[in-house]
Amino acid sequence: MEFLSEALQSYCEKHSSDEPEILRKLNRHTHAQVLQPRMLSGHLQGRFLSMISKLVKPTYILEIGTYTGYSALCLAEGLAPNGKLFTLDVNPELEDLVNQYIEEAGYKNRIQMIIGDAYQLIRTLPHSFDLVFIDADKSSYSKYFDLLIDKLNPGGIILADNVLWSGKIIDEKSLSKDKDTQSIDAFNKKVQADPRVEVVLLPIRDGITLIRKKS
Repeated sequence: MEFLSEALQSYCEKHSSDEPEILRKLNRHTHAQVLQPRMLSGHLQGRFLSMISKLVKPTYILEIGTYTGYSALCLAEGLAPNGKLFTLDVNPELEDLVNQYIEEAGYKNRIQMIIGDAYQLIRTLPHSFDLVFIDADKSSYSKYFDLLIDKLNPGGIILADNVLWSGKIIDEKSLSKDKDTQSIDAFNKKVQADPRVEVVLLPIRDGITLIRKKS
């Protein structure tokens, strides 16, 4: 489900900062040659991710769910001078494509893609994080949050994607039968009730929850 009409989406994009050329190229490549291109963050959401990253100025960023690397490149725009982004994905099929665009964008030494089970990989990372983007298997959102909250620096931000789940989140039939919808609903309720964080759920694209760890 698209929550904005095509005309309104276009208006929002035209009145936001331009999509950098490397991202336009990756956007076109993804839509032309990769399955499920709807998973790509795209122009408007990408500029939102970039803006949040630039406001946070993170030293370490963690992304769970890489796809073709578009969101990673957006998030990397706000990295501190010596900062680094780790992006985790279980699917090795797109690794070469992701690394191609990471190098072309000039982030070869600042973005590291790691293939494997994110829940296990997170435990091996020695860093605490200033910014986290969760855009992976929806059934694991709550357990990712539980694992990450102690690795998030005070004042740090977690962004969780697809939290409106194409509107299914308010559909009683989906809530009663669909496990992903149930998992996302449980996650939304969980973070809203957690006293350690401040939360705002934004109706950007398929819904993004912005979670700030209290100082």
